[in-house]
Amino acid sequence: MISVCLVDDQNLVRQGVRSLLDLAEDIRVVAECADGVQAVQDIPRIKPDVVLLDLRMPNMSGLEVLQALSARNELPPTIILTTFDDDQLVLQGLKAGARGYLLKDVSLEQLVEAVRTVASGGSLVAPMVTQRLLAGVGRIHNQFTSLEQPDPLTERETEILRLLSGGYSNKEIANSLKVAEGTVKNHVSNILSKLGVRDRTRAVLKALELGIV
Repeated sequence: MISVCLVDDQNLVRQGVRSLLDLAEDIRVVAECADGVQAVQDIPRIKPDVVLLDLRMPNMSGLEVLQALSARNELPPTIILTTFDDDQLVLQGLKAGARGYLLKDVSLEQLVEAVRTVASGGSLVAPMVTQRLLAGVGRIHNQFTSLEQPDPLTERETEILRLLSGGYSNKEIANSLKVAEGTVKNHVSNILSKLGVRDRTRAVLKALELGIV
């Protein structure tokens, strides 16, 4: 059973998302938070498998929640809940540690698949790479802690990075390239190290900024 925490200041949004998730047999909403302050207090205690997080909230924004929990190494796999006018915040949220984003009018199938993907260690990179977000990459100051000139990636590492940008898991990449999953994990570790980032989502964002993919 995948445990989920909903963080949104709008009751109607929380009720709607909960109603959708209740239809999935393997997902259970274990907590709801109406603002960022409550989220920062409750999430480390509850330890949900996945957090669905609104960015625009009173008292403490979703971005501040991501930054606070990430700084304390207490950030569970998190999906940003957003609207079409949140491009800048979405990019900052992804850089702060979120695994991807969903629009608030998401369908049941998309929501359930997203929760399952993130709970299993994946990230929602494919829907993240839209024209509007790509345009926003160049407008946001690079907040990564990494070398200005990253070590060049090998041809195989670049190939794997492109597959990561498509949202594929290590197992799917291994099957595609006909190599062992452990080999892919080693390549991913090398990619993260060379780009100076901590996770797959940030690796893709960094690669987009550098024009690697």
